[in-house]
Amino acid sequence: MPSVPPSRPTVPQFDAIVVGAGFSGLYQLYRLRELGLSVRLLEACVDIGGTWHRNRYPGARCDVESTSYSYSFSPELDQEWEWSERYATQPELLRYLQHVADRFGLRQDITLRTRVTRAVYDEDRHLWQVGTDTGERLTARFVILATGCMSAVKEPDIPGAATFGGRALHTADWPHEGVDLTGERVAVIGTGCSGVQAIPLLAEQAAALTVFQRTPVYALPAHNRALTAEENAELKARYPQFRIAQRQSRGGTVFEPPTRSALAADAAERAATYAAAWESGLLSGLLRTYNDILVDADANETVAEFVRSKIRSIVTDPETAETLSPRGLPYGTKRPCLDTGYYATYNKPHVSVVDLTRTPIVEITPSGIRTAERDHAVDVIVYATGFDAMTGSQIAVDIVGKGGTTLREKWADGPRNHLGLLSSGFPNLFTVLGPLSPSVLSNAVVAIEQHVEWITDCIAHLREGGLTEIDATADAEEEWCAHVADLADLTLYPAVASWYTGANVPGKPRVFLAYTGGLDRYRAQCDAAARDGYRGFVTAS
Repeated sequence: MPSVPPSRPTVPQFDAIVVGAGFSGLYQLYRLRELGLSVRLLEACVDIGGTWHRNRYPGARCDVESTSYSYSFSPELDQEWEWSERYATQPELLRYLQHVADRFGLRQDITLRTRVTRAVYDEDRHLWQVGTDTGERLTARFVILATGCMSAVKEPDIPGAATFGGRALHTADWPHEGVDLTGERVAVIGTGCSGVQAIPLLAEQAAALTVFQRTPVYALPAHNRALTAEENAELKARYPQFRIAQRQSRGGTVFEPPTRSALAADAAERAATYAAAWESGLLSGLLRTYNDILVDADANETVAEFVRSKIRSIVTDPETAETLSPRGLPYGTKRPCLDTGYYATYNKPHVSVVDLTRTPIVEITPSGIRTAERDHAVDVIVYATGFDAMTGSQIAVDIVGKGGTTLREKWADGPRNHLGLLSSGFPNLFTVLGPLSPSVLSNAVVAIEQHVEWITDCIAHLREGGLTEIDATADAEEEWCAHVADLADLTLYPAVASWYTGANVPGKPRVFLAYTGGLDRYRAQCDAAARDGYRGFVTAS
């Protein structure tokens, strides 16, 4: 690993280094350049795009409507870009980000194929010294981690994986040239969002498809379709008001919050309400129906059973339908998925599912997958095993703060920061869409814009005041961590083993990783801290 430079310059080479060229990094670069700062954006991949550069598996698309899952900072951009589908595919989202980079001239400050491996804080000079895998050694006053919630790939940890003689693929690192699976015997391990999107398309090619499922998923029909010219024109006409409403909303999507308990409605009313939500094609449709779905187990069971009834109505084999039906897992406590033909795929004669709770995988063999029951001979294994979410991309970098403490050491029992933005003892190191912020419980792009704008205003405040350092106070950090945990404990989320709690990564601390109070409430707290002279933070010149 490249070491940081032994010299300690007084003046940094850059005012700021941004790490990651996805939605977060591009917008952060844009905003910092508006301040007149010298900025370098470092990206490990061969091109920009972040999540939408790497995730090229069949069926990859956004599960928030394209018209909402897009930047709001430029009215001109809103008017000139036209989305082709309700839910954009990966190629279209990547084209959008490439258009943004080109339109605003961002590429000149982006260095590709360069991974940040180490960052050490110089306490005397209030500078970060940054090392990369290319051997570059850089200094900057500020470092902004725009590395994403879902970028640290969770590699398969199954015994014997390296012995497999066929082709092994991961949904998060799909070959750019694509893969032809015609006539192949394919296994998919994992039924999270990427598995749910990929399985129907993989089944169209494969001679035989076997899905190895540990936990059944709640999947709703996307009802995706092309957008008409009239719809695009109508949207563009109301974009200014819509963007304001997005920013003021609880989750970055605009809807009227429910006010009634599911238990206050009779069975017929609930059935009709859930049916309408099911047909809406919205990821959060069922969660918008009643106000106690995520806080009351009995209320939640009413919607969980509704989804199970839908699975039974789609999947013709009763045993398969039961295998695919989540039980003992409250609806919404693992991220629901939007699908196009997922459940119906299991009606095809060449598609089968293995319930790993009954017959777990013992090992990967040269010829396939061995479960406790039998051997499954396959030609291709597709790992849809997800990510070390929320914290993985940050602790992957060797970050050394005050007193020689590393971020890994500080976060050994779970992430600790104030407002999800700064971790005490690591001054001038900001995170966009990091742990203990709304992040994955909201429309990511709206949450990104809020974070980027707060960070940019903070840096402007420091420069105007002749200040060179900002850090979270230990007390504020302690209070924020407790506040996030207390809010989560009011919900059904923390009791469930999910990537929301880090349970998908062996050895990872079990902490609920997101702020459940809503993006609107979170925004208000961040704004209040800034108005009060950056209450909860300490600055130095």
